[in-house]
Amino acid sequence: MTTIPTGDVHDFDFLAGSWNVHNRRLTERGVGCTTWDEFPAESRLTLHLGSVANVEEIAFATKGWAGMTVRVFNLATRQWSIYWINSQVGALFPPVIGGFAGDLGEFYGDDVDGGRPVRVRFRWSRLGPDRARWEQAFALEGQAWETNWTMDFTRRG
Repeated sequence: MTTIPTGDVHDFDFLAGSWNVHNRRLTERGVGCTTWDEFPAESRLTLHLGSVANVEEIAFATKGWAGMTVRVFNLATRQWSIYWINSQVGALFPPVIGGFAGDLGEFYGDDVDGGRPVRVRFRWSRLGPDRARWEQAFALEGQAWETNWTMDFTRRG
């Protein structure tokens, strides 16, 4: 069982604004694949309700689809719930929950990938005022974490 980290209401303030994003995504998950698809994106995050919520829109122009992340900070538990929506599916995915310790954020949840139940982990790394990194990993039951998607963010001028 993973201990779900707690955080602070201002954990994602660093991400406010516009970003260029370099994506690397495994072409197949959960099968030992080592082939990565690389593609650009543009992202913009806005803060709401005194940083208790934020909304990030990301466009994957070369892929022909877009996504949106909605993050909500629970003041009682001191944890973030991160929800993902994309234009390919049009449904809210189950959240990952967690927070930051210093410049590293970890968030965990459960989902289904290709009909298989998976444990999900997001990792956020704050790399100064103009750079950040996001990683997604899945773990099938009884297996180790497999990082299957990374995003390197560079602030737009």
